[in-house]
Order: sequence, then C-alpha cells, then structure tokens
Amino acid sequence: MRDMLYSGKVFRTLNVIDEANRGALGIDVAISIPASRVIAFVGQMIDLHGRPGAIRCDNGPEFLSQAFTEWCAIRGIRVLYIQPGKPDQNALIERFNRSFRREVLDAHVFE
Repeated sequence: MRDMLYSGKVFRTLNVIDEANRGALGIDVAISIPASRVIAFVGQMIDLHGRPGAIRCDNGPEFLSQAFTEWCAIRGIRVLYIQPGKPDQNALIERFNRSFRREVLDAHVFE
C-alpha cells in the first residue's frame, strides 16, 4: 500500500494477511519496499506463522522480480497474481488496506 504524510513524503506498507482466517500477520513500513525487503519480511512471517502454500499479490515490480519468484519457487510457494486492473480479485487485502488507512493512518497525524 502506498500513502503520503501531510508533509508530502511518500511511504509504503507491506500488509501480510492470512486469507484463511483474515488475520493480519504483519505490516512492514518503509519509504521503499524492494523485492529484497519483501523477501526478508515474508521470511520473518514464515518463521513466525509457518510456510504458506501460496501468496496472492498484485503485479508490483517487487513481486514480479526474479529474486522474489525464485525465492518462492525454492520454498515451494506458489505466487498467485491478480489480473492487472482487477483489485476485486484481491478484495480481502483491499478491504484491509481501506480499514488500515481509515482506522490507523487517518486517525493519527504523523509528522
């Protein structure tokens, strides 16, 4: 998810949600989240919660990268991409992102 502070500075969050129980497993916040950071964070989530059979994600460059796709393949994790322009195929995360933005980010003024 991408958002912006009142100062105009852009930041991103990587929200990891379990589709089975709809629980948020973890949120990583940074100015930039390249594939190497996605791999490190997802690795931490696997250490804490176990290895998923598949990861559903959008078509962002961090998820399309060779590093990420190879990392998943080595671990036997399928990568399920939603179709470009079809966020409804990932409705659970879109709903989470909306709630996270409204209830967490908009509820506080960060400087």
